[in-house]
Amino acid sequence: MQRRRELPPLDALRGFDAAARHLSFTRAAAELHLTQSAMSRQIKSLEEALGVALFERRHRALLLTAAGQAYHRTVAEVLQTLREATAKLQPEPVDRALTVSTTISFASLWLVPRLGEFQRLHPEIDVRVSAKNEIVDLARDRIDLAIRYCPRDRAGARAVRLFGERILPVASPRLVPGPLATPRDIARHRLLHYEDPQYAFPWLSWQTWFETFGVTPPAGVRGLRFSNYEQIVQAAVEGEGIALGRFPLVERDIRAGRLVAPLARRFSTATSTRAFWITLADHARERPEAAAFVRWVKAQAARA
Repeated sequence: MQRRRELPPLDALRGFDAAARHLSFTRAAAELHLTQSAMSRQIKSLEEALGVALFERRHRALLLTAAGQAYHRTVAEVLQTLREATAKLQPEPVDRALTVSTTISFASLWLVPRLGEFQRLHPEIDVRVSAKNEIVDLARDRIDLAIRYCPRDRAGARAVRLFGERILPVASPRLVPGPLATPRDIARHRLLHYEDPQYAFPWLSWQTWFETFGVTPPAGVRGLRFSNYEQIVQAAVEGEGIALGRFPLVERDIRAGRLVAPLARRFSTATSTRAFWITLADHARERPEAAAFVRWVKAQAARA
């Protein structure tokens, strides 16, 4: 008789998802109101139950293994589906929170670090961030606002452009203590790569970046590979290698000194017709909370 495979406990999956997003047991524990040691034990128990290592534990960094990256993609999607299914079953409150849909990277790197200011300006407005990389149907999913990264023709007829995006190498100042003058200097360092099997985001490819400036990509590409862009940024902050920074998504880390852009801006590349757009759902056009959020986002974008 074949042994039945039991599903891991939901708490263990939530802990794994938090640790994979933050690449830190400490920050994951804080998010879930646990101690760091409890989080570490939870992940260890999950790895033992699965019979596979999900994380590579280094002295100053926590990285997902290949198995961990693949498992996290599924776990994150399933948890989000459960949250959405649960929300649909629950009665909608009269004073409904403002729901904002955007990409995972934009939420983690740009929106969430700034939301505290919006809450200080509008403490009466509750904001729910729904982060996923697929373009959602605002009416069907009852999303009030969407901030989308896409070409103009996919943004929506009434979408407002926030800003475009440029790509430039970034790294921890600990990794690059001195200036780098040319793309050939970058090729000598360990690189952080974005996993893109369908080549849907060629501007995030080191090969494309090197070829843009007439440099032959280094043979036998060295470095680490990640399926989520925000994990690339975290690895760069931790000094694990040089990343292709998405400006303005990494501007906050640069201003804080966590990252530096070692090359002049003349070595940046644009992402063609794509940009970040904000669009308001028809059902939210009369909501003053939505109008306040749009004004605030546009003001933040003007500073970028």
